[in-house]
Amino acid sequence: MSKTKQKSMEELLEEALVPEEEQPYPVPENWVWAKVGDLVELERGITFPASAKKDQKEEGLIGCARTANVQEEFIWDDLIYVDKKYLKNNDKKLLRKDDIVMSTANSYQLVGKVSYIHELIEPITFGGFIMSIRAKYPVYQKFLYYYFLEQFLNGKIQKLASQTTNIANLNGEKIKSLSLPLPPLNEQKRIAEKVERLFAKIDEAKRLIEEVKESIERRRAVMLEKAFKGQLGTNDPSEKSILETSDDLSEKDVIPKEQWPYEVPGNWVWVKFGVVAKLFNGYAFKSTDYSDEGIPIIRISDLNGMETTPETAVRVPRELYNEKFLVRKGDLLIAMSGATTGKIGIYNSDEIAMQNQRVGNIKTINDNILYAAYRNYFVISSSTEISKLAYGGAQPNISGALIESLSFPLPPLNEQKRIAEKLDNLLEKLENEKQLVLAAEEKLDLVKQSVLQKAFRGELGTNDPNDGHAMELVKEALLSSSGQW
Repeated sequence: MSKTKQKSMEELLEEALVPEEEQPYPVPENWVWAKVGDLVELERGITFPASAKKDQKEEGLIGCARTANVQEEFIWDDLIYVDKKYLKNNDKKLLRKDDIVMSTANSYQLVGKVSYIHELIEPITFGGFIMSIRAKYPVYQKFLYYYFLEQFLNGKIQKLASQTTNIANLNGEKIKSLSLPLPPLNEQKRIAEKVERLFAKIDEAKRLIEEVKESIERRRAVMLEKAFKGQLGTNDPSEKSILETSDDLSEKDVIPKEQWPYEVPGNWVWVKFGVVAKLFNGYAFKSTDYSDEGIPIIRISDLNGMETTPETAVRVPRELYNEKFLVRKGDLLIAMSGATTGKIGIYNSDEIAMQNQRVGNIKTINDNILYAAYRNYFVISSSTEISKLAYGGAQPNISGALIESLSFPLPPLNEQKRIAEKLDNLLEKLENEKQLVLAAEEKLDLVKQSVLQKAFRGELGTNDPNDGHAMELVKEALLSSSGQW
């Protein structure tokens, strides 16, 4: 029986090293470009039927990680549990301390995302849409993790994925085909340690930014609360109440003082929201109504606060035009069902549109009683309360009657205008502040990418030319893999 001839070291190196003309960029002289497949072990997760998943741990079950667990820090408190039989006694299917886990089936934006297992809180396995990546000696695992993180953050690994209608997939062979700039082992450790220190500083800066963002949201809520309590310093007590100046409002429309939710200035009145505004439901369009041309339809996915426009570009023919369901610039729209029930949108397009049945349009009954911008700010400030009124469990719904039942503080018309104008100014300043903070946060994400780029170019100032040459590491890995070690 003939034996397969073992490859020489020269042949193994020729296969493992990246040819000079294919190397993405130059690296220090004691580094080499090597193919990932010769330096790592990849392990695909277990498969099991959907019916096998449990939310709680029971006897004979083991925790199982999914793609949702693969975040910047691995998420331990959202595991599912499956029968241990699906491991088929294969210990490689158990996560290990220092494992790198990668999402291999996800949206294009998230495929290739990686987490590092710093500690094992409990024995767990991982599902088929996850891959574990384990470095072969002598590659430092934390260095390898930052390499894959750099590949993900810069969008390089996503380009290797195959795309179906909704899911991008990565296979092991594509991962193995990646080129890795490999320094000597001590330099790998120094790089990982420096990246970790720099990332800690960046993360602290991001934590402070989150505090500022939360502060902005708190101040925004306080401003809106003060507005509807008459505490913005705009009220003129000499102005008569709407009850005194309008024939369209009577005592029977006013909520008795003992039923007021809170005190307001003496020339304000409390009414039910339905006294001054009505909610109109949209039209139940059928998919067969849709067209590439005609009038755009506003759907829940279009609702985007003050900047709501028909982004989805779903349209219906003009023969279905119906004044009752028309949406014009400035209209106040609200999600009536689903996970985002209560979400608000102020229509901000000059193009007329029509609303579908899941979008409500809150319209003022009498412009001499209710100023539209004041109405809008009230509904925006009440969106959380409105969402709590929803009923229906997994697919919550809210009716116009519930929204119209809200208690509504109604100042004199001129005071409504002053409140809206002051809120415009105050909230614009807050929004400008928020945009500055978001820009700073985005820059920090770019700084992380820059740190990683420098790390894998030998530009962090950590390289020591006296460390020896990384070629020796590749030889050790090849000898180990080929059984010649």
